[in-house]
Amino acid sequence: MKTSENAMPEATHGVLEDPVALLQDLVRINSVNPDLVPGAAGEAALADFTADWLQRRGFTVTRLEAVSGRPSIVAVAAGTGGGKSLMFNGHLDTVTLAGYDGDPLEPRLEDDRMYGRGTFDMKAGIAAMMTAAAAAASRPHAGDIIVALVADEEFASAGTEEVLRHFTADAAIVSEPTHEDIVIAHRGFVWFDVTIHGTAAHGSRPDLGIDAIAKTGRFLTGLDELSRSLLTGPGHAVLGTGSIHASLIRGGEELSSYPAACTVSLERRTVPGESAATVEGELREILDAIAASDPDFSYTLAAGLERHAFEVPADAPIVRAVMAAAGAVMGQAAAVRGEAFWTDASLMLEAGIPGLLFGVDGAGAHAATEWVDLGSLKRVSHILAATATDFCH
Repeated sequence: MKTSENAMPEATHGVLEDPVALLQDLVRINSVNPDLVPGAAGEAALADFTADWLQRRGFTVTRLEAVSGRPSIVAVAAGTGGGKSLMFNGHLDTVTLAGYDGDPLEPRLEDDRMYGRGTFDMKAGIAAMMTAAAAAASRPHAGDIIVALVADEEFASAGTEEVLRHFTADAAIVSEPTHEDIVIAHRGFVWFDVTIHGTAAHGSRPDLGIDAIAKTGRFLTGLDELSRSLLTGPGHAVLGTGSIHASLIRGGEELSSYPAACTVSLERRTVPGESAATVEGELREILDAIAASDPDFSYTLAAGLERHAFEVPADAPIVRAVMAAAGAVMGQAAAVRGEAFWTDASLMLEAGIPGLLFGVDGAGAHAATEWVDLGSLKRVSHILAATATDFCH
């Protein structure tokens, strides 16, 4: 049983403001990502609110807006010097309000939960980071305490990419919802388009046509075999195995013609040690084997977006700092684990900032009903404040 959020005396990390009240304010501000929902509000209003809140608590605020109307906020409480800097990172944007059960912008409190769009993913994380950073910054600290509230995480992560062009830190905490577990690794992904070529011809002329869709069937069988091989093969110590699936298939023009091409768009989820290059090798092995046995089989392969897997050592200084703070607040050791989905922590590590994921308990990310456990929100806020106080002393 996790202990009370008041288990750690606030004197150890400054006075913590009420994260529940702050979360209510955040949920009421529409910040749906317009790349997901054309014409949606975007992050500007929420960026304005958070910038003002942090500035009034002594932070120096920078607004980054390479894309008009899509701002990210970076707030810095400068240290006295000689200490390690810590960056909190969280995303301002949410997914759609459409289909939400009830009013998605009116936070509803019931049974120690708060319901509303973004409560779990991840405005609770933002509330925890903001109140934690403000509490830690109110005490003497040698290292900088940085709060990066970014645009566009739910689509292309343009906000974190922009922040990393201007700011760095010795370590980072991304407060995505982790159910109060410490996440030190997550999978990456890479997208590929595989196009199988045929020859267009009238449907009555099998002597002239080559059916690209039928030829694609052999590739899909090979893809299925690769999928089963991955899932039963050796895996990463924290993340297990990678995976692959066919996401989209497009081919043909009309019923009375042989299709000249068929394209399969696929996604390969990767673990550390796997990359676009290794995945391309897997795919070419399947495709070349088919081509060797079928002179009418030809293909082209095109790599798309790649996001790398993420991993930090379990004994990294930031991991030890969060472990110590979590143990003090919860009265027990936090679980340390990996996560299946990709996050901005990977981009931060590539920029030289080791970090981890740590956030609230709740449910309903991207779902019709979304909620956060308010006791968890308070505990996480205390843990983050204590971590910043310790790490940046």
